[in-house]
Amino acid sequence: FANKLKKAKNPMILLGEGAISQLGSGKKAGRDVLALALKIANDCGAIGDDWNGFGVLHNAASRVGGLDIGFVPQKGGVCSIDQAKLSAKGDIEVMFLLGADEIDMSGFGEAIVVYIGSHGDRGAHRADVILPAAAYSEKSATYVNTEGRVQMSTRATFPPGQAKEDWAIIRALSGYLKAPLPFDSLEELRSELYGAFPHMAKLNKIEPGSIAALQKQAKLVAKAPNVSFASPIEEFFLTNPITRASAVMGECAQMAAGMLKAAE
Repeated sequence: FANKLKKAKNPMILLGEGAISQLGSGKKAGRDVLALALKIANDCGAIGDDWNGFGVLHNAASRVGGLDIGFVPQKGGVCSIDQAKLSAKGDIEVMFLLGADEIDMSGFGEAIVVYIGSHGDRGAHRADVILPAAAYSEKSATYVNTEGRVQMSTRATFPPGQAKEDWAIIRALSGYLKAPLPFDSLEELRSELYGAFPHMAKLNKIEPGSIAALQKQAKLVAKAPNVSFASPIEEFFLTNPITRASAVMGECAQMAAGMLKAAE
């Protein structure tokens, strides 16, 4: 297989997020797997000046867009695993969950949890304060799909009750805390976004990734972790709060489980 891969004209390597996630193996293990996969991609010609055949398939719809705008722990920040550890020790007193339902919340200890989301899912069940937000169909928004293409949606209906769009909730909180953010409308927010990240204004276009950055990471010293790979998705039809709130998707999950049991 290695020889066939090396002789391929335009080889492609797709890495599932489960292979580089931190579940059960630690952060370094994920970084090592990513570096080793990039080394293979670089050696077989999957990444180069005229071809980029390397990609990561993410589990959450908003993850690609978040990475595009640097939505990762900055200097002094910590990841979700360390957030839970610090919360359990009492070092973090307040946790904000922005539509975060797929993380382990059992370790938040006595921390006050504020949940911003559209459905009464796992995050809402753990929350001390719930700030109801609009679902994707109830707001005009910008998304980035898994291939890096920026797309925009238009509101189809208004959110129920006192629910508001996420940005409006955060803007209101910033004003209450005497640290107002520099926008008062969606148009002003988008202007700020486009100023900081110009590629987000290029709708339906793909901004080429940095081949040099991939090749640099491929040169990192890495060791294959002694862990088993497992899919992070247990129920395909129930992978997010909206599907878990759907009676139809619940029936699909039951049917799929029945078919699997029958096959066994």
